[in-house]
Amino acid sequence: MSTDPAEPPRVSRQEFDALFAAVRTWGRWERADRGAWNRVTPDHVRRAAGLVRDGTAVPLGLPWNTRPGPDNPRPALHYMSDLGDVEPPEPATHKDFLAVDYHGKSVSHLDALSHVAYRGQLYGGHRAREVIGADGARFGSVAALGPLVTKGVLLDLPAVLGTDWLEPGQPVHARDVRAAEEALGVTVDEGCAVLLRSGRFRRLREAGPWDVGAASAGFHVDALPLLAGRGISLLGADGDSDLRPSPVEGVHSPVHALAVAAMGVPLLDNLDLEALSAACAAAGRHEFMIVVTPLNVPGGTGSPVDPVALL
Repeated sequence: MSTDPAEPPRVSRQEFDALFAAVRTWGRWERADRGAWNRVTPDHVRRAAGLVRDGTAVPLGLPWNTRPGPDNPRPALHYMSDLGDVEPPEPATHKDFLAVDYHGKSVSHLDALSHVAYRGQLYGGHRAREVIGADGARFGSVAALGPLVTKGVLLDLPAVLGTDWLEPGQPVHARDVRAAEEALGVTVDEGCAVLLRSGRFRRLREAGPWDVGAASAGFHVDALPLLAGRGISLLGADGDSDLRPSPVEGVHSPVHALAVAAMGVPLLDNLDLEALSAACAAAGRHEFMIVVTPLNVPGGTGSPVDPVALL
């Protein structure tokens, strides 16, 4: 596995279109707006429950971030709307207001199938302009997904490489996924959720913030056929899974296009995987049960989330 963050191989638009067609699963499921979550059956849930051995619960969501910075250009909002002086006394109540523009690089969130269109089409070939309007999405809404409980696999690349983190712009290729499986003793298989740790938040603590929209470690597009062939249900990372700068001509987020629009695989972006990395290392295993419960927002293109890994 190479640690060289040199510029990855470039991919032409024609090559990318062929890759998109190769991993596409359109027409596979009756409940198309659930996409790859259709792969997760009660048997998958029961097997995932069997991975809970010591009862350790690890939250994966970032703290609500109201401070602007290079990696948080649209801070979340939080203010108090009642300090115990609005309603009649006894008992006093305290209330607050939350709001967020969550798609971006600073909020842990889930991307539903309505979030990404490629060449004007959502997953399943739905024309985005025909099913998404000012009132939200009429196909691929986060409300169609519901909760997900399945096996999770942590691909802890810094642990495999013996480094503190992957450098921004460092690609994770298909060969790196296979090497991580062997080194960590894990298997990416049907219905599982794959989480990629690049060490982003350790780097943030030790080296300071940077513009992760311009430079971040992530999957090279050559890893997606491998993940598609394994039949994953969910892909996530401590970044947004995409390698930046993009290696694909004219496509700024190619992993988003392949996973969401072609494969029907929702994405978990901006997870804090540092505690999970430590817990997995302590337990000597990198497989666990993961629980994802997005907000029930009719027409929503995704949702803030705080997933939980259970070991």
